[in-house]
Formats: sequence, structure tokens, C-alpha cells
Amino acid sequence: MKKSGFILLVLCTVLTYTIAFSQTTENQPTDSLSVQKDSINNSLLKDFNQKLFEIKEQRKLDSIKKLELEKTLQSLKTTDNLKKEELLNQLKQIEEAEKNRISDKKNRIDALRNTAKGHPVVGVMKDTLFLIYAKIGSSTAAERAKNISKKIEKLYNDDFLKIDLIKVNPFENTYDIVYNELIIMSISEADAIWYNQSLESSANLFKDTIKTAIVTAKKENSLQKILLRVGLVLLAIIILVLIIKLVKKLFIKLDAIIDLKQESWLKDVKYNDYVIVSTEQALVLVSYIIKALKIIVYVVILYITLPILFSIFPFTRDWADTLFNLIWNPFKGVLMDIIGFLPNLFSIAVIYIVMRYFIRFVKYIFSEIKNEKLKINGFHPDWAMPTFGIAKVLLYAFTIVLIFPHLPGNDSKVFQGVSVFVGILFSLGSSTAISNMVAGLVITYMRSFKLGDRIKFGDIKGDVVEKTLLITRLKTVKNEIITVPNSTILASNIINYTSIADENGLILHTTVTLGYDVPWKLVHESLIEAAIRTEAVSNVPKPFVLQTSLDDYYVSYELNAYTTVVAKQAIIYSDLHQNIQDVCNENGIEILSPHYRAARDGNMTTIPKDYLDKDYKAPSFNVNINRQDKE
Repeated sequence: MKKSGFILLVLCTVLTYTIAFSQTTENQPTDSLSVQKDSINNSLLKDFNQKLFEIKEQRKLDSIKKLELEKTLQSLKTTDNLKKEELLNQLKQIEEAEKNRISDKKNRIDALRNTAKGHPVVGVMKDTLFLIYAKIGSSTAAERAKNISKKIEKLYNDDFLKIDLIKVNPFENTYDIVYNELIIMSISEADAIWYNQSLESSANLFKDTIKTAIVTAKKENSLQKILLRVGLVLLAIIILVLIIKLVKKLFIKLDAIIDLKQESWLKDVKYNDYVIVSTEQALVLVSYIIKALKIIVYVVILYITLPILFSIFPFTRDWADTLFNLIWNPFKGVLMDIIGFLPNLFSIAVIYIVMRYFIRFVKYIFSEIKNEKLKINGFHPDWAMPTFGIAKVLLYAFTIVLIFPHLPGNDSKVFQGVSVFVGILFSLGSSTAISNMVAGLVITYMRSFKLGDRIKFGDIKGDVVEKTLLITRLKTVKNEIITVPNSTILASNIINYTSIADENGLILHTTVTLGYDVPWKLVHESLIEAAIRTEAVSNVPKPFVLQTSLDDYYVSYELNAYTTVVAKQAIIYSDLHQNIQDVCNENGIEILSPHYRAARDGNMTTIPKDYLDKDYKAPSFNVNINRQDKE
């Protein structure tokens, strides 16, 4: 019980300071705005009162002239009909002018009705009884409202007040509300027009309002009412304490249930073998959630109770409204903003749906081009999807441009500042990325290579496994993945081994150097035979040999062979070199290094012993055993 009372006291203190702070901060930021609105309002009322003063002065002159005309009319003889008719016309003109002035005054008041703000007449209970807009004589509307409020308070403080003696008396062009000799207020024609009523009806309305306010205030501040309110406050506090005790017991019971059921309710949260949240962590989390929920429940109970307590006494009812508005106004503001945003949200949804299906249609067109179902002269199928990527980015950008004006806060200076800041950061930090993107586009439309092609640039050689706007990934024959920026590729010479290999075949070539004593025809036949024995080499077109140079010690023979299996170049070269060795050895051709000299002196040849043991007769061009030797 003591703990609950302490919590209640702390929360009451916090909320009281919150209310006071909110009232202070609520007034501070709006001071300049309220001053500005008041100055505009005072300017409007000042112009209106000035015009009203001019109308009154003209009305006085017309009334004097009217009296003179009526007096002259009465003094005329009955036979002077012409003069009488002239005077009657003048009187009629004065009456028409009076009607026009009243109509003009009404029109001016109607024009000010939505913009001008009246000055409140405040009752004893600090409530607004009615508003004063027009001045009378030298008293402004604000001065009139203040004086009327003081007189109402004076009547309330009169212990011998007889409420029925508050009456309405006509006086010249106004009606006065009086109590004995005290004039509480005067109602002018302008006051009546502001309330769209006649002078007499307006006077009676104000009189009844004043009487009701005084009677209600006396009843509300009677001793019986005060005692009743004190009793209601005590009852509300008792109920609050009981509710807090009940809530406390409920949470204690909830804790006991969780302790009892924790093994069946709380289990490890896993992903595969990784424990995201263990049972112990879940128990701690649940305990924190329950504590937070307990605090929220206490705050809600107190928040509901305090307005009830404040509404009991008249002088604290404004506190109840302030406390209620602290929570309600933000929710109301959010709700109104959401309702106001619904038309824009509908527009955004329509734009999004239309652009989404349009992008799908564009994708379908480019897919047909890629699959070569739709053919456009000069537009290659492998351009289709990269071009669609560019078109998609442009369409998304266009969609954002269309949606942006419908976003909330798009005209905010903060929003615009953040947008500019992000744009500058993107521009400064993405120069390299943009250069790679441009290079990626250029490479795409150059058609230098495509996915799966084996290419070479610089010292890098491999198969293209990934191709994006920013980078290209290659897989080498050693199963190495190399990521290369597109700008680097664009700056290099690109060799594509695959682009025409399927149609014409790729020419593999290797060089063999042999001495001048070996007949070139035999070398040609041997090298071509070695190429034909290689499995992945094509027989059509037939391999051919070129003699690329006649050097000091040897002749350079270049074997050229066609293949369509580009991905196995390393294996093909290996097999080809093996076959060249085999065929040369079979034909008694020694593959000598460039600096062998003819000084054998009985040394063995370089032909392997396996070939020498065979029943094989060397050709006549083969020299004897003392033909060559190494230097």
C-alpha cells in the first residue's frame, strides 16, 4: 500500500510538472504567431470601427436634417403641395440612405466574420460568455469586454444581489443592460448585426447569458457544492488506490504463472544449430516486458484518473482539458494528416501500378528481342537485357519524379536540404563507380564479349562468369575468380577466343625450331600428323605449317590447327606438344635447342632409346653418329 501510494505521488508530481511545462512551451512558441494574428485582427477591427464612426457621423447629420425637414413639412400650408412633395422626396432619400448604410454595415461585418476575432467577456468561472467586436464611443472592443467582465464579477460579489433586477432598457440608438443604477453593458446596432439579430433580441440574449453565468457561479461555489466535490475527490482517490492494488495482485499472479509454465512456454529460438534466443534470455526479456507493461498500466490509470479529479473543481477544469489534449492532440494531428494524405496516397498507388505494368511490358519486348523472336535491324539480341536495365533505371527515376510532389513534406526546407546533401555525397563518392558504369555500357554495346566467352586482356585470361555495369568476373584455368573493374577492361586490348570459334574455329599455334639439315617437307608432314592425332583439333579445315623465320642456327616452324573447343586450350596444347614429340621421334627428327652444334663425336642422338630399339631404318638425311654435339 505504501509503495503504491509512493508511485502515485511520484506520477502525480511528474504529470503536474509536465502540464506546467507543456503550458509554458505551448505559450512560448505561439507568442509571436498570436501577436501577429492579434495585430492583423486589430487592424481589421480598426478599419471597420473607423468606417463605422464615419457612418455614425453621417447618420447624425442625416437625422438632424431629417428633423429639420419634418419640422418644415409641418409648418407648410396644406395648399403648398409642390414644396411638400419636394420635402417628402428628401425624407425618402434620407431613409433610403439609412437603409443603404445599414446594408453596407452588414456586408462589411459579414466580410469580417471569418477573419476578425472578437474579444471575450469572461465570467466568474473563467469561461467565455460571448464576444465583443465593435466599439462604442471612445471605448474599444477590448476595453468594453474587460469592463463588462469586471461588472459581472462585481455583481457576483454582491451578497444582496437580486438577479431579477437585471433588465434591458432602450436608450436612443442602443439598448442598455442595467442593474439598478449600474449600466452593465450597452448594445449597439453593430453588436446586433455581428450576431445576426435585432437590437432588442441581442440585448435580451446578452442579459440572459449574464444572469445564467452569475447564478451558475453562485451555485458552483456554494459550501454544499465544495463539500460534495471534496467527497468526490476522496472517493476517486480511494477507487484509484483499490484499482492499483488490484492491478498489482494481477501482475504478481502473472509472474507466478510464468514461473510455473516457463519450461513449456519458453524455449530456445534456433536457426539450424544457432541459438538466437536461449530460454534464460527469453525469461529475462519477458520479465522486462512485464515490468514495462506494469508501468504503462499505472500511467494509463493515473492519466484517466487525473482528468476526473481535475474536472471536479471548476478552477482546475482547464488542467483536465490540457492534460487530455497532451495525448489527444498528437493522435488527432496524426489522424488528420493521414486522412489528408489519402488522396495523395491514392495518386501514388495509381502511378506505381501503372509504371509497374509498363515496366513489365517493356521487359517483355526486350525478352522477345533477346530470344530472337522479335528482330530489329541493327539491334543485336545480346543488347536487349542491358538496354532493358538502362530503360528500367530511367523509368524508375521517372516514377520517383512523378511520386515526389505527392509525398508529405516534399516542400519542407529540411527535406530539400537533406536531398541536396545526399546528392552531393553521392556525386563526390561515386565518381569511380560512374566511370565503371559508363565503361560497362560501352563494353556492352561494343559487343566485345558475352557470358561464357574466354577472353584475355593484359596478363589476365579466363572465362567470363559474370558481367555487370560495374565489374566483370573471370574464371581462370586454375579456377581462380578475378574481379576486374570495367574501366580497366575498356582501357585494355581485349582478345576474345570464343566469339567466332563455333563458326570458323579458333586457330591454335605453337612453334618448333629445327636444324637446317632436316628437310622442311618432312617437318611439315610430321607436324600436321601430330595435329591430326590431337583429339580436339579439327581436320577440316586442315592444319597447316608456316615457316616463320630462318635464323642463324635453326628454322622456326609454326604449326596452326583449328579447334572449336575453346575452353580446353591448355589440355589441347599439352596433347599437341606430346604428339609433336611422338611423331618427331617416330620420324627420327631430333628436336634440338637453338644452340646445338654439329660436333657429336660418337655421342648418342637425342632420339629416345625406345624408338632406336625398333626395327627402324633412319632416312638417308640422318647423319652418322659423329654428326652433332652440344656446345
